[in-house]
Amino acid sequence: MADRRGSAEILTGSLVAIVTPMASDGAVDFEAWDRLIDWHVDSGTRGVVIGGTTGESATLEEHELLELTERTCARSAGRIAVVVGAGSSSTAATVARARSLSQLPLDALLVVTPAYNRPTQEGLYRHFATVAEAATQPLILYNVPARTAVDMLPATTGRLSQLPGIVAVKEAVPGADRVRQILALSQDGFLVLSGDDATAREAILAGARGVISVSANVAPRAMSEMVAAALHGDAATAMRLDSALQGLHQALFLEANPIPVKWALAQLGRIGPGIRLPLTELSESHWPGVLAALRAAGQMA
Repeated sequence: MADRRGSAEILTGSLVAIVTPMASDGAVDFEAWDRLIDWHVDSGTRGVVIGGTTGESATLEEHELLELTERTCARSAGRIAVVVGAGSSSTAATVARARSLSQLPLDALLVVTPAYNRPTQEGLYRHFATVAEAATQPLILYNVPARTAVDMLPATTGRLSQLPGIVAVKEAVPGADRVRQILALSQDGFLVLSGDDATAREAILAGARGVISVSANVAPRAMSEMVAAALHGDAATAMRLDSALQGLHQALFLEANPIPVKWALAQLGRIGPGIRLPLTELSESHWPGVLAALRAAGQMA
C-alpha cells in the first residue's frame, strides 16, 4: 500500500458536496453540471465531491458517476480537487468501485461507513483497510452516523490513519470535540474535514483543515471565504462570515438532504427541478424558510 499522505494538502479548504443536476424526468443534466463546475472554480471552491449523499449516490448509475467524473477531470484541468464517492454497504462492491475509479486522474476517493448492516468497530477497520489496499488513489473516510446508523469512533479513525493510503476523514458528528479526539489519536498529517456546515467554523478552529459542504452549493464564495478565515486563525472574521450563513446551514436540512439544496439551486436558476425517487420536491411549507435563508446569506435579492 503506497503512502499517499503527501497529496492530502490539496484537500484543504471549502470543498462542495456537489448536487447532481437533473431534468424533470430525472435524467442527468450534463450541461448544467459543466456550468456548476465552472461556477465553483470561479468562486474559490477548493474541491468538488461527486456522487456523495448530496449527489444522490444511492440512485446514480455507475455509468453516470463515471461520466460526471470524467467530465469534471477534463473541465477542471487541475484547477480544483476532484473527489468521488466510492462507498457502499458491501466491502466487495466498494473494492470493485475503488479499483475502477482509481484509473481516473482523481485526487481522492470518499468512502462512507457501510449503511444499514451496522458493522462493529473491528468490522469498520477491516472494511476500510481492505478498500485502501485495493485502491491506488488516496482515501477519505466518511463518518455520518445520522445516515448510516453506525458511528466510527475516534479510536477506529485513529487506527485507520496509520494506514498510508488513508489521508483524511470527513467527520459529520457535529462540533469541535470530535475533531480534537480524532486528531489526538491520529497519525501526523492526517486531515479532518468537517461534514457539518453548522459547526464547520468551530471544527476548523479546533484543527480541522476544511469542510465538505452542502451550503457551498448555493453560497460557494461565502463558504470559501469563511473557511479561509478560520484556517488562518482569524476567528472574528470567520464568525462574522459564518453568522450570515447559519440560517442557510439550517434551512438546507429542513427536509432530507439534498431536497432543500436542489430546490434552492433551482430557484437561483443554476439547475432544473429534477430529483429522483424516493426523494421528492421540497414541501411547499418550507419554501419561505429556504428563500429567507438565501436572502440572509446574500444569495438572492
